[in-house]
Amino acid sequence: MKLAPILDPNARKPGPKPAQVDLHKVFFIGTAIWLLLGIICLALVIAGRHMVSALVVCIAGMIIGILLLVWEHFNRWNYRRLANQKQ
Repeated sequence: MKLAPILDPNARKPGPKPAQVDLHKVFFIGTAIWLLLGIICLALVIAGRHMVSALVVCIAGMIIGILLLVWEHFNRWNYRRLANQKQ
């Protein structure tokens, strides 16, 4: 193990450029999956199965997904700007 990069920050290799990503797609697909699973769990609860805890987890996943979509909407400019910076 080389100690030069640890002791001297100027000896470090440059880090990779940040990748341009679309978090809206990721958060939307994840929320849609939670919605689908929530519908399945709701059908099982109505059918008499004891899946209430799984339904609560699906609802929590949907709420978190919606909150992440709102966050992404307001912060899209920031994370896209960081990916476009030249190093």
